[in-house]
Amino acid sequence: MKEIQIQSLQDTPSSESDQASGNRGVHTVEKIGGTSMSNYAAVRDNIVKKPASGDSLYQRILVVSAYGGITDKLLEHKKNGKPGIFSLFANSTGEDSWHQAFRELKILLYRINKNFFGEGELLEEANRFIDARLASASGCLTDLDRLCRHGHFSLDEHLSTVREMLASIGEAHSAWNMAALLRRDGVNARFVDLTGWQTSSHIPLDERIIQAFSPVDLETELPIATGYAHSENGLMATFDRGYSEMTFSRIAVLTGAREAVIHKEFHLSSADPKLVGEENAVPIGRTNYDVADHLANLGMEAIHPKAAKGLRKKNIPLRVKNTFEPEHTGTLITTDYSSDSPMVEIIAGRRGVYALEVFDQEMAGNVGRYEQEILNLIKKMRIYTVAKDINANTVTHYLAASLKVVKRIRSVIEEMFPEAEVDQKKVSIVSVIGTDMSEAGMLSQSVRSLAESNINVLSVHQSMRQVEMRFVIAEDDFDQAVKSLHSRLVEVHDHGRAITLAQ
Repeated sequence: MKEIQIQSLQDTPSSESDQASGNRGVHTVEKIGGTSMSNYAAVRDNIVKKPASGDSLYQRILVVSAYGGITDKLLEHKKNGKPGIFSLFANSTGEDSWHQAFRELKILLYRINKNFFGEGELLEEANRFIDARLASASGCLTDLDRLCRHGHFSLDEHLSTVREMLASIGEAHSAWNMAALLRRDGVNARFVDLTGWQTSSHIPLDERIIQAFSPVDLETELPIATGYAHSENGLMATFDRGYSEMTFSRIAVLTGAREAVIHKEFHLSSADPKLVGEENAVPIGRTNYDVADHLANLGMEAIHPKAAKGLRKKNIPLRVKNTFEPEHTGTLITTDYSSDSPMVEIIAGRRGVYALEVFDQEMAGNVGRYEQEILNLIKKMRIYTVAKDINANTVTHYLAASLKVVKRIRSVIEEMFPEAEVDQKKVSIVSVIGTDMSEAGMLSQSVRSLAESNINVLSVHQSMRQVEMRFVIAEDDFDQAVKSLHSRLVEVHDHGRAITLAQ
């Protein structure tokens, strides 16, 4: 079998950048999101049979997420925090709740299998595959639970491993199914299992990828790889639920992909179509990794910044496509793109952010000490900071966290600085983003549009790079702020580009 030409990269500044311009392959690496995966017919017809570029079914690697909602059942609900198997197990005190969650998950996965395979031998094979994974995982948790009832063993020491093991089940299920379904439908698909299931060795991520893909012939096979990949250091410690993006990125880098593609359920647009109207939202044709980083900071990830790092260093373009509109070329993200003239490309933001403000007259001239101690506390509590403001005697962090967590950190800060005035306020952040916004008056236009909508700006910031303007506003003003800024700064050009209004 013909081997993929995988480049063994070293973590040195020159290893990736030296190869950036001319040592890429002809293949693409493509990630498919969970909602898309739940619609097999759309994936088959719109992705597999309609390649993002070229006309071959092959010379591609597909990296798949778990079916929509399955990782929520395995871990916890991503939005509302409802406990899944992991959370129930981690917090169990002798109850049967996580056992019941396993039984309910098995019923759900069987139902998904039947929906895809119908009756017959292939359904039985699919059920046997996922049965083996569930039984093995349940047995491990039962043994671990029994072991940790002895005083010499701590459950906390094993929870990160448990979380990774459970998460891997979702991707193994969807990838195995996808490969089997495509083979049934005439495509020479190959299941590539990166989960390290029941492995006896813990190896680096890159080594696992190289081992898994070395026997694959991209000219005649379509590999379907699990979005979860087991490694000696664990992906979830850094990326948590974003682990599939790192797997996708490293496969693209290590195999020297010509292009990386992410298939989502929506276009990367100038604003949320639900807020500004589908007729007003403009799909973004081109942007750069700098803009992608700003979107990720707001929780609207095109790709995780750390996953994008390898693509950027290797100069691999990233394309974001809408699964359900395969004819649309999507958004192409590159390292060096900049708009031909200054313009606003995207209005984006984040609701439910807590502004934690620390004011102390004694801070003047010594703001660094205050800031460092607050930063250490935030890091220790694993709280994500969306933005921060600093002046002579005030430090404000904008935190993406629950009220319970914010109150905890506020209490600690009040103990650390008893003379300080500490306040918290729930706010929203709205950002105006573009690859080049170096146009006089753009900031004033933005502020004016918010004022005309009776929106009070609590804080504003623009960096010297002039790729983002950030406005902190009241929580309830978010929707109107997005609409007002989009109306003033973005309109639909006759070629479908987002342009600024020089009014």
